[in-house]
Amino acid sequence: MVKSLGSETNSEWTADEIPDLSGKTAIVTGANAGLGFETARILAARGAFVVLACRNPSKAADAAERILVSSPSANLQVVALDLSSLESVRAAAESIRAQCDRIDLLINNAGTANIRREVSSDGFELTLATNHLGPFAFTGLLLDRVITTPGARIITVSSRAHARGVLEFDDLHFTRRPYTLTTAYAQSKLAGLLFTHELHRRLAGTDTIAAAAHPGTAITEFVQNMSRPVRVISTVTQKLAAWATLPGRDPLVIGVNTATQGALTTLRAAADPQVRGGEFYGPHQGAKGHPVRVEPAPNAYDKAAQQRLWSESERLTGVRYPAGADRS
Repeated sequence: MVKSLGSETNSEWTADEIPDLSGKTAIVTGANAGLGFETARILAARGAFVVLACRNPSKAADAAERILVSSPSANLQVVALDLSSLESVRAAAESIRAQCDRIDLLINNAGTANIRREVSSDGFELTLATNHLGPFAFTGLLLDRVITTPGARIITVSSRAHARGVLEFDDLHFTRRPYTLTTAYAQSKLAGLLFTHELHRRLAGTDTIAAAAHPGTAITEFVQNMSRPVRVISTVTQKLAAWATLPGRDPLVIGVNTATQGALTTLRAAADPQVRGGEFYGPHQGAKGHPVRVEPAPNAYDKAAQQRLWSESERLTGVRYPAGADRS
């Protein structure tokens, strides 16, 4: 269970508190829709140069055009990135390295959940490949640009589902145990938090921090891969959420965050000067509400699992982290 920390229960942090980001570079994966789009849009509005790293470049270009409507002076770049493919991850990282001498914010937002077990082009279970192994490799390939940038941050978007996650290291890819969407998704989101904590420990002595966030129950396009009943319920909830955002109404009364509200947890982890390495941010009411520092489930603190996952991720991806991310 994810718990809000008492001292911040009534916090009402908003995007208005994000400082001027002119001169800073932000990489946002999965920025063409939902939480990623809102994250990119708000960072761009605050003056950051934002790279939209997305699986579908056409949709990413459309997203960039939508951002320019509200922020005509926004500085944006689109890079093709399919996190389920290590070839794509390496190509995207190389493209970004050619453009960016500094990376102030690396936001690992993109994710997936699949009804049936699928395998990536590298032979990995697709949910784990997209939600953890791809971001692990992407972060490692860009890390030297990050740790040489003063005050840089690496933010990984997790989920409350991590509390139900179990890492079966002898069967991470569900070749023997039964596969379900919820089991695979929970495993991948636990992996994201274990990665954050181990990376935070390895970044000791640098000016870079690693933190994590979860959006609560946010109404986005994420449910497109889920079952038909879930999609139907989501469509109804989205209509209610749209109604609730009209003047004088509050989406929180229907028990959900809009994509904009859900993105605030990521944005606070990325931009609030008070954030410290290893912290986790989520809605103050669990499923909904303003972003506050929250306590992850105990399984996220398993140091042995953190270190074993790191070693296994290096083995599977072939990516070794540079100096500055050594175990402390």
